[in-house]
Amino acid sequence: MNDLPPPDTRTPPRAILDPRRGDFENDHSAPKQRSLLAIAGSLIGEISLPKLAAIWTAQILAPAVLLGFAPLFLTGWIGEAASRLAEATGIVLAAVPITVAVATAYGWRPVLRLIEENFWSLNALAVQPGYAFWREAIRHLTERWLGGRTGPKLARMRSVACAAAGVILFVLAAGVAVLVWPATRWIGSVADLASPRHLLLPTIANTIVVMSAYLAIASLIWGVVEAFADQPLDLAPAAPPPGARVWRVAHLSDVHVVGERFGTRIESGRAGARGNGRFERALERLAAVHAADPVDLVLFTGDMTDAGTSAEWEEFLAILGRFPALAARALVLPGNHDVNIVDRANPARLDLPFSPMKALRRMRTLSAIAAVQGDRVFTSLLPARGEKVRMRGAGDEPPQPVASPVTPALSPRTASGDWVPLAEALDPSRAAIEAFADRSGFALSRRLQRLWNDAFPLILPPEGETGLGVAILDSNADTHFSFTNALGMIPADQARRLTAAFDAHPHAGWIVALHHHVTEYPRPVKAFSERIATSLINGAWFLRQLVPYAARLVVMHGHRHVDWTGACGALTVVSAPSPVMGPEGRGTHFYVQALTVGAGGRVSLLAPQRVEIEGDSGV
Repeated sequence: MNDLPPPDTRTPPRAILDPRRGDFENDHSAPKQRSLLAIAGSLIGEISLPKLAAIWTAQILAPAVLLGFAPLFLTGWIGEAASRLAEATGIVLAAVPITVAVATAYGWRPVLRLIEENFWSLNALAVQPGYAFWREAIRHLTERWLGGRTGPKLARMRSVACAAAGVILFVLAAGVAVLVWPATRWIGSVADLASPRHLLLPTIANTIVVMSAYLAIASLIWGVVEAFADQPLDLAPAAPPPGARVWRVAHLSDVHVVGERFGTRIESGRAGARGNGRFERALERLAAVHAADPVDLVLFTGDMTDAGTSAEWEEFLAILGRFPALAARALVLPGNHDVNIVDRANPARLDLPFSPMKALRRMRTLSAIAAVQGDRVFTSLLPARGEKVRMRGAGDEPPQPVASPVTPALSPRTASGDWVPLAEALDPSRAAIEAFADRSGFALSRRLQRLWNDAFPLILPPEGETGLGVAILDSNADTHFSFTNALGMIPADQARRLTAAFDAHPHAGWIVALHHHVTEYPRPVKAFSERIATSLINGAWFLRQLVPYAARLVVMHGHRHVDWTGACGALTVVSAPSPVMGPEGRGTHFYVQALTVGAGGRVSLLAPQRVEIEGDSGV
């Protein structure tokens, strides 16, 4: 015992397995370490089949059955009403048409609304993703076959591939509809409704024909429209106009903050950075840049956290809070890792459609967004058609809340269509959010899901009529599976609210900030996996909504960590690299973008400032 060195001089114990380095468990879900095929193979043995069946039934089977059953139900209803009318005489004869008219007026509306909802549900869950998958597959095969094309040549080839994809899918879908047509039945009776099992086969056949016919027509239209649409091309920076006001916007994305000191990221596993040192160094470098030449905004385009856990959000807010000058200029928006990761350690885990966990992840994100920028960004319900909207200033009288039977969680909408600060809009729901986080609850979950859906876009209004505004979008698709967490889609209601904000400031320029790519960048890719879940599922449609405003917009996004600046026609697009997700030991970077707003709100993107971040020293 006397031969032992003093306690203060002993070498710290080292485990055989250095816990700082991690192990293969850290690579379980990492596409940088394992192929998608290997990850998918692991899922087969671990996935919960009862949950998968429940999700498939709720999301696919039930809408399909309702869609196919609807014509049989409606024709049976009409037939019964007609037979009753034919039997009626005298006073009854006069009363029956009125009764039928009233019943039809009030009874058909929910039925037709249900049919419409289920049709668009299938469209979002199956048709559009299916079209996007096969379009990208055909593009990928074409590029591999022809190969070696870049720039305008690659753009032309992709245009042709879009048209070819539309034609091929039209032929396949139309063929399915023709084959199944003999099994369909479109007219039902009351007797059929009394024995619904006899309608099972016609119901399924009806659904297949309706969706196949829709896919055939839509694919042809989508393919032709996309073939003639502007394809993305690289864009050189503009020359700065003399004397113009220049906005400097630090664009960071995909920082993937983890909650552990040596934590690894889902995507990179042990091949990437550990802990949050790189993020801290990025903000340190940005603080130095800001001290030398101030920035106007610090824009984080999603994936602030790696899995949307409370610990990760606490780390993100704590690190950002150590740089108050940057925090005061920060804007954040949700990425798929913030809201769609069901279980960071188990990609096979599923969320049931009625599970409160998605709402919980969204409320964590919304709470963090409100903490960072709640007093600076504005939100609104969708204005009525033709209704004027404006951003209420800090000196205006606060509006009186107006109850909304549809979305009670966002009651601060005023009769004049004002947009109100996010913090103010969330005040009526603060207690509900806290109660839900404490004890969950199905009713609260549904209410807060509506709150989330109605909150976006968030608008940072321009300073003056010819300034620069920022529109913050939620581009994350509804998914219940970590393996499909990266899918993106812009809802139609959110797009309408976005264009309403543009119309409210017709002479201002805008940054449209979202997480997902709006289009494929014009570079060949080696692996098909690089094309999946990159662009928005409905990216072509969303781009068409932006076309009338394109000269006034710059789209900024993250998601796949691609460093690219380009344009689709008049629309400028900036894709941000990740300052964190590079390999261990290798340096990373981000940019401070420079923008000007000219006559009519025309936005010009100038040469950016590149900010380098040194690599990790390792552990």
